[in-house]
Amino acid sequence: MALFDRLFGTKPDEAVDQSVLFEQGEEDAAIDPEWDRLSQDAILEEDEKEAGKVVSSMLEKPEQEAQKQRTMDIMERYYAEKAALAARVKEAQESGQDISIQTKEVVESVSTEEPVLPQESEQEKYERSLEKTRKGFGERLNEFFANFRSVDEDFFEELEELLILSDVGVQVASTLTEDLRYEAKLQKAKKASDLQRVILEKLVNIYEKDGRFNEEINMQAGLTVMLFVGVNGVGKTTSIGKLAYKYRQAGKKVMLVAADTFRAGAVAQLAEWGRRVEVPVVMGPEKSDPASVVFDGMEKALAENVDILMIDTAGRLQNKDNLMAELEKIGRIVKRVLPDAPHETLLAVDASTGQNALVQAKEFSKITPLTGLVLTKIDGTARGGVVLAIRQELDIPVKFIGFGEKIDDIGEFSSEEFMRGLLEGLI
Repeated sequence: MALFDRLFGTKPDEAVDQSVLFEQGEEDAAIDPEWDRLSQDAILEEDEKEAGKVVSSMLEKPEQEAQKQRTMDIMERYYAEKAALAARVKEAQESGQDISIQTKEVVESVSTEEPVLPQESEQEKYERSLEKTRKGFGERLNEFFANFRSVDEDFFEELEELLILSDVGVQVASTLTEDLRYEAKLQKAKKASDLQRVILEKLVNIYEKDGRFNEEINMQAGLTVMLFVGVNGVGKTTSIGKLAYKYRQAGKKVMLVAADTFRAGAVAQLAEWGRRVEVPVVMGPEKSDPASVVFDGMEKALAENVDILMIDTAGRLQNKDNLMAELEKIGRIVKRVLPDAPHETLLAVDASTGQNALVQAKEFSKITPLTGLVLTKIDGTARGGVVLAIRQELDIPVKFIGFGEKIDDIGEFSSEEFMRGLLEGLI
């Protein structure tokens, strides 16, 4: 079954004709009398399963809503207490009181510890982090259909512009609009609303392509080496730290390598993440050769039977030639120690930069072969459609997605959860 049908089901007119099945059943029963009893048992069993799903769904929804409300109540109390603390400290400052004593009294009377929130499921994280993208796209789409009553050339031109503004990319917008022109003629569509479902179905099909998503992480039986690239500021080092925490929680032995040696801040940031998640970090002297630090990290990881080694590299895309030479040298060193490594070369891109993320993906793919993307900051932007553009133009799969700022707000990418989170409620 196609991805779109798995997510949103078939249209009513695409449902199987029950009368045809009934006639087929009569024919089969005439050949084998036992068929009728067996088929009826199968139908009853299937009906029971479907009924069970419906009941489970009905029971889950109130609980999900109650959980969301509890989360909101916790956060509201937390921020109210923080505001109260800030106000009382400010009042103490203005009145000339001893701040240290006053602050101690306030802290004792106001609990400002980070609240323990209910655990989110993976699906809930997708829904939360894609809310801005979904709402932005949904509002544009609803407004678009409200303005157009008929399907004409203006309809297709405006649709193409809407898709480009939604950061799905010029190529995706152009391809989808041309496909819709053909579909409209095929269906003899007269009203704009006739094509609403088709538009969303085409978007899903663009991501699905040949049905091979290549999202699985290339984990090895022994040491798995992951090389991370990306420009400064996209959340690359933070993603490495969160992934280190994720894998350590899963019982894996993890090690990090700080190979961005020319930027002291990058080394310090990775070292802090290592301390925070209790994972060792291999570092070299300031401005030392990145490849030599990587070599030390590879040797140490093999000697200590590490499961996952993550290498943080420089992101100076503006100095492309030097960066290319540096990454090529790192690649050679990695292969010298472990011939089939690196097993993943991952580009971190900031979803909030929209089409600029696509440009970065194009440039880095020229510098080094990429096996996947780490999509960061998706929760703070309405530009999640850029994933479709990267998939269409470069065919680089997303392998990890960052859901937010919490330490566990990262996960392995799922096409189905992403497309559901992107389009839920628009059909």
